[in-house]
Amino acid sequence: MKRSIPAIFSVAVMALFMVGCSTTRVLENEVTAFYNWNAAPPTPGTAYRFERLPSQQVIGAQQDYVEERARTALAKVGMQMNPATARYSVQVRVSTQVIERLPYDGAGYDGFGFATPGVFLGGGSQGAAFGLSFPMRFSEPYYRRELTLLMSDLGTHQVVFETRALSDGVQGETLSVLSAMLDAALRGFPQPPPGPYRVNVQIPR
Repeated sequence: MKRSIPAIFSVAVMALFMVGCSTTRVLENEVTAFYNWNAAPPTPGTAYRFERLPSQQVIGAQQDYVEERARTALAKVGMQMNPATARYSVQVRVSTQVIERLPYDGAGYDGFGFATPGVFLGGGSQGAAFGLSFPMRFSEPYYRRELTLLMSDLGTHQVVFETRALSDGVQGETLSVLSAMLDAALRGFPQPPPGPYRVNVQIPR
């Protein structure tokens, strides 16, 4: 049975409306983790403390923010923040690179092309094109983020757990992005699967 054009149009509009009203999105993380516990891995309730590099001590307030989110993520996997009885030290590093992309970068572009002021040459699965153009940039910055968490045994001073999460997108180091990256980096703790592997986390838009 054929559907009328108005009915098809209504369904399409409704689908777009539902996507636009979504309050969450997926943050994709590429995680690589390593561990080498000297004895048995830590059990729930094992204590740790934070340690900072000299450069992290200079940016105290910013590092406080990072470590507070790390504390929440570590609590989810059973670790307890207690400097007085700490068995491990934890160091967290976060870096963000702002990158610029041309409008045809990213998913969905299936061809080739380059642009200079006044001339455009491009092509793809639908053919080739030539014409006048002006280089454009995205109206919002694009971020490439990296988070690293190291855990060291205070008795041997050896690093026993190392994990790194990479993600990119238009959101910077907002609370939801940082917390989601920490959760992804600690997925499977204390004995995560061999990496790299992808961890998707739902976060608010």
